[in-house]
Amino acid sequence: MSRVLELRGGVRAAPVAGTTADERRALRFAPDPRERDADPDHVVRVARENEQDGLDSALVTQFSSWPDPIVVAGWALAATSRLRIALAHRVGTIAPTVAARSLLTLDRLSRGRVEIHVIMGSSDEDVLRDGDAFGKAARYERAAEFLEVFTRALTSERPFDWSGDHYAVKDAWSGLRPHQRPHPPISLGGASPPGIALAARFADVYGISPYPLEQTADAVAGIRAAAAAHGRTIRVWRHARFLLAETEAAAQAAAERIATTLAAHGHGDDDHLASSFVGSPATAAAEALAFHRAGVDVLQLDTPVEDACDRALRAELIARLREGSA
Repeated sequence: MSRVLELRGGVRAAPVAGTTADERRALRFAPDPRERDADPDHVVRVARENEQDGLDSALVTQFSSWPDPIVVAGWALAATSRLRIALAHRVGTIAPTVAARSLLTLDRLSRGRVEIHVIMGSSDEDVLRDGDAFGKAARYERAAEFLEVFTRALTSERPFDWSGDHYAVKDAWSGLRPHQRPHPPISLGGASPPGIALAARFADVYGISPYPLEQTADAVAGIRAAAAAHGRTIRVWRHARFLLAETEAAAQAAAERIATTLAAHGHGDDDHLASSFVGSPATAAAEALAFHRAGVDVLQLDTPVEDACDRALRAELIARLREGSA
């Protein structure tokens, strides 16, 4: 297999909710609550573990009530020397020129270890919490203009003007040049036609939904064809949840315990556990590598890491994915 498989982790600003390790393991498979603290030691520890265990990159996510992803990303980058950070940025929170300078600052300070994942917002209700009254269709329309100004601000060698429906700037320019050329990578998601069209024009990486294998292959073919129509190539990123144990039986037993805990917390109908890779690192790696063969270039490993045993299982998974994709 000639394509390099990038393995991605994640850096949260604080630990998962829960009073015990078992409870936190279970709640990794529940929907995220609105409350999330900013714990500097946790960010440093998790970022360094991601790096030490062989992950290439880590995602910092965004939600209306969570800590600022730009600040969290900077904290994680300062604590590491090799790990790349992909930070989520929701269009509509700050001006595109300001977002560009923030990204370029991290790009320069980290010597090229940052990229940006541009999002539209998880729901109308969540974006309204930050005063954004745009509906989904309008958010995609605005995002196209945002990305026009944003990419120009990242790369322009001279001041420029822009006057559009959503943004107007005059004599705009960034006084620092990107470390990564032509600019830090941009990723986008969204399975709707507007999301695919936007990614085809602007994205270096496209985040697909965690579809089953056959649907994943179809989604990969669709986005690559859409990008090719613009004379562009694009890499594909898929999020994958894992529940690992030393044996298949132990993993299934762990899944049953987690399902019981989730039900006790009111998450009995949640499908995150049902769609996860459950098994030993060998089995999980073999199943995940099928998605790489189907066209996935970036695989995000989302698995509970609460103790040395969890970390060893994840490290074995990483090693098997490296070997299998070589």
